[in-house]
Amino acid sequence: MFRVDPKEAVLSHISASTGTMGTLGADAEAAVQAPVSPTLSHKLVSGCAQLIEAVLLLTLGLGIYLFYLGGIDPVLYVPLSLGIVAAANIAFNVARTHRIAAYRTLFKQILRVLGGWTGVFLLVVAGLFAFKAGDLVSRIWLGSWALSGGVALVFYRLTLRALVLDWSTKGRLRRRTVIVGGGPAAEALIGAIEKSATSDIDLIGLFDDRYDERSPEAVAGVKKLGKVADLVEFARRARIDLVIVSMPLSAESRLLEMLGQLWVLPVDIRLSAHMSKLRFTDKTYSYVGDLPVFEMADRPISDWNLVFKWVFDKLVALFALVVLSPVMIGTAIAVKATSKGPVLFKQNRHGFNNELIAVYKFRSMYTDMSDAKASTLVTRNDPRVTPVGRIIRKTSIDELPQLFNVLKGELSIVGPRPHALEAKAANRLYHDAVHGYFARHKVKPGITGWAQINGWRGETDTVDKLMARVDHDLYYIENWSILLDLYILVMTPISLFTKNENAF
Repeated sequence: MFRVDPKEAVLSHISASTGTMGTLGADAEAAVQAPVSPTLSHKLVSGCAQLIEAVLLLTLGLGIYLFYLGGIDPVLYVPLSLGIVAAANIAFNVARTHRIAAYRTLFKQILRVLGGWTGVFLLVVAGLFAFKAGDLVSRIWLGSWALSGGVALVFYRLTLRALVLDWSTKGRLRRRTVIVGGGPAAEALIGAIEKSATSDIDLIGLFDDRYDERSPEAVAGVKKLGKVADLVEFARRARIDLVIVSMPLSAESRLLEMLGQLWVLPVDIRLSAHMSKLRFTDKTYSYVGDLPVFEMADRPISDWNLVFKWVFDKLVALFALVVLSPVMIGTAIAVKATSKGPVLFKQNRHGFNNELIAVYKFRSMYTDMSDAKASTLVTRNDPRVTPVGRIIRKTSIDELPQLFNVLKGELSIVGPRPHALEAKAANRLYHDAVHGYFARHKVKPGITGWAQINGWRGETDTVDKLMARVDHDLYYIENWSILLDLYILVMTPISLFTKNENAF
């Protein structure tokens, strides 16, 4: 996978990386306004299909064991059943039967599944024979499971095929896609998509910087919607999932330039391999339908990782609300009793993919001195902050109402902090002060984050401080894991007392 140094790549593409709203053409604006139907992740579908298949086979095997053998010798049969199911799943994946394109096939899919299932049992029989353990395992149980499992797999795969074909017809499995590039290369790519990947790709349009005979206004019926720089705004507003680049591998400078503009987006970026004269091993490619592509950049925290993080966020938020409810109630009473105005303060900030969200906080300033747009950062001994406000800001108690933002799906427990829209460092708006600043929004912002537990919370009055915070945010995005989230969560209360010199 290609990697772009964000600090270097975007220096010449400030307008693209800042996320400044431009003026899209009429065709692009029409595409933005078109309704977008919900879709299903291919990896989630295949993952669920594998889980259901494994449970089906295991239930069948254990059911036969309990019915015929009455549950004798579970120490042998239960682990053996689990091992057979695990080996079958591996065999099905090696045979590439757990892909959306494979689910749509009929005889090819069934033959490969039955071949894998049969192969697993042949290996088990060979192993029992080699270790002279044939008398330990019931032949009737083994044979009955092999036969009934094969029948169950056929019916399961036929049902799965019907379901996937129905989803494909309804467009539930299509990824909203744009092509970067034009001319004959883009025409060949569009032809390949129409031939092998129409059920997986909803082709919205193409973007190309060239405006001459090499790149006409429409290629194979697909309209050009603008230049590559326009794609940053378009992809955010039109909810694009995938960008396929139609450029030769030899065009290194153009590829790096394009990546320098697009790396701030939460999309998958793939380089089409259909016209490459170089031939690599099959494992080198990933596939969109049957279209071979090279992976250039991935959307962070997607598919199953997104599910894990969603569950993590909801569980932690609910637990925190229950445990911290006395603190929140006491804070609300203190805020209301010591100064006039509402208990909560609501402020618009950028969320995932630069979408505007209203973030909740306990009010920490006098109402008549509040700065709703945060155009002036809070400083030490700031007269706008109330006595109670100083305490809750220092301890970050003022952030606790954002647990409700987490439950609404607008924030995560852990992630880059959502900065105020007009916050400034050295009198420059954050996105003007740091190139590529909006790459922080490739994931949902969080209540706490990697930057905060490393001491980068509170005032960011200089560009250097802001860059340090952004660097930590980008490190978190590139290295995310549930374990990292757990570590940050555990370290957050510790850092509140050991690294809070900039918080006031």
